[in-house]
Amino acid sequence: MEEKPLFIKVTKAEYIKDYILRLTFNDGIVKLCDFLPLAQEGIFQKLKDLDYFKNFTLDPWTVDWNNEIGFAPEFLYEVGTAA
Repeated sequence: MEEKPLFIKVTKAEYIKDYILRLTFNDGIVKLCDFLPLAQEGIFQKLKDLDYFKNFTLDPWTVDWNNEIGFAPEFLYEVGTAA
């Protein structure tokens, strides 16, 4: 039986459509995450700009937007739905 990783991290992120990313985690689980509901307050509102949203990168742990916005990988794991 394969051992679960001690820490969850995003290892791959792909733009799907609208505000949805397909996220692959280091335990092999793939989830779809809709960021529009998360983009309603504060600095996260920048994600409503679709060009800004599509311009994400991966840091060593999670999805990142311009070193300004990032979500804990554990949070994304919880709010994502099975792909």
